[in-house]
Amino acid sequence: MIAFVSGGARSGKSAYGEALVRRWQQRDGARYYLATASADDGEMAARIARHRVERGSGWVTLEAPLALDTALAEVDAGSVVLLDCLTLWASRVLFGSSLDQAEATALLARTLAKARARDIDLVVVSNDLNEGMPPEDELSWRYLALLQAAHRQLAAEADVVIQVIAGLPQVWKGSLP
Repeated sequence: MIAFVSGGARSGKSAYGEALVRRWQQRDGARYYLATASADDGEMAARIARHRVERGSGWVTLEAPLALDTALAEVDAGSVVLLDCLTLWASRVLFGSSLDQAEATALLARTLAKARARDIDLVVVSNDLNEGMPPEDELSWRYLALLQAAHRQLAAEADVVIQVIAGLPQVWKGSLP
């Protein structure tokens, strides 16, 4: 099962994704947190530490700022994975790699296919960024184009698509088991 959970900043999407992972976790399966953030500065290190405390114990954390498919290879078959978040991953693609949009979406497709092939339930969290005024600069447009292409790809592939608004989930596609 693949779920795509989106929402605005501080909407409750990550907490909802974590709850979904706990709900889907099988008795013998592990739950993984596939982190796209890294502690590059003090503020981010503090945020990561706070999130770990809020998540609680019982999570295996994998850091994958870019190579999502490679990190997923470390996950036991039959487990549940929270990938948080696609927004940061897209920024790393754009600013920290030589991947173009087609290569990035191919990497995402490989990750989704690998999850399905290995019977891994995957919950992908991302920010809704295209709700306000359109950006004026070319770099922001490129970032938004990449992220929205990834969102469309995820929405098409996911079994369930959920948008979290003010902590309330709205299911747009599929149904929750």
